Amino acid sequence: MRVFDPAKTVADCFKYRNKIGLEVAREALRDCYRQRKATMDELFTAAKVCRVARVMQPYLELLG
Repeated sequence: MRVFDPAKTVADCFKYRNKIGLEVAREALRDCYRQRKATMDELFTAAKVCRVARVMQPYLELLG
């Protein structure tokens, strides 16, 4: 599967966390941020678009 936007992919992982698992979503967020594939603003914007901002916010605060 090709990834066109890393921030959107991370937000999608949180959106489908019940299917793939929360640990996978958290690891995707951690890897994306540490490898500097997306900024905090890009991640939060993608979270708002996917309607998972409230779910992702505590994990974004831990990273930032």
